[in-house]
Formats: sequence, C-alpha cells, structure tokens
Amino acid sequence: MLIALWIITALLALAFLGAGIMKLLRPRSALIDGGMPWAANFSPAAIKAIAALEVVGAIGLVVPLLTSVAPVLSPLAAVGLAALMVGAVVVHARRDEPVVPPLVLAVLSVAVAALGFAVVA
Repeated sequence: MLIALWIITALLALAFLGAGIMKLLRPRSALIDGGMPWAANFSPAAIKAIAALEVVGAIGLVVPLLTSVAPVLSPLAAVGLAALMVGAVVVHARRDEPVVPPLVLAVLSVAVAALGFAVVA
C-alpha cells in the first residue's frame, strides 16, 4: 500500500506543481489564450492564489511523508487539493467546459488522502 501511495502522490504532486507554476509565471491573458478560458472569470490575484494553493499543496503532499515530520499533513494537503478540484469541477461545469481533468485530480486526491490517513494512523 505504501508503494501505491508514493506512486499516486508523486504523480499528483507533479501535476499540481506543474499547473501551479505555469499559472504563477504566465499572465492571465496568456492563460486565457493558451486554453484556459475559465481564467476570464477570475481576477489575476485570484488566479495567482489558486496557483499558490496548487504549489503549496504539491509540496505538502510530498515533504511531510518524505521527512517523517508531521506526516499527517500529507493527507491533509490531499484533502485541500481535492476541495480545490471540486471547486474547479463546479467552475468548468458552469462554463460548459470539460470536467474530466479536475474530476480525475479530485478522485486521485481523495485516494491519496485515504491511503495517507491509513498509513500514518
């Protein structure tokens, strides 16, 4: 079970880290033009906040488990990322955009949270 947790956690962390860094580095207009039309409904500050949550969440998935310092923070980070993705599903659904990518990330985040709580308990 620990190997499965690490595999899913690593993939999830890479996905959120990549998405978050991209949103942090690119201006709102570039995100909209680059295939993220949802960004038109959000202020630049809100987009940067979402990006920061993704980056911090990605770090929170890995570092506590890796260092064995407060490992309960890893599944809590997964819960936070799942909540973020539920919000993304709602936004995409309201805009008639594809909901599968954030839904998959939400389900994987819930799986990491469940496995993480089982491992650290």
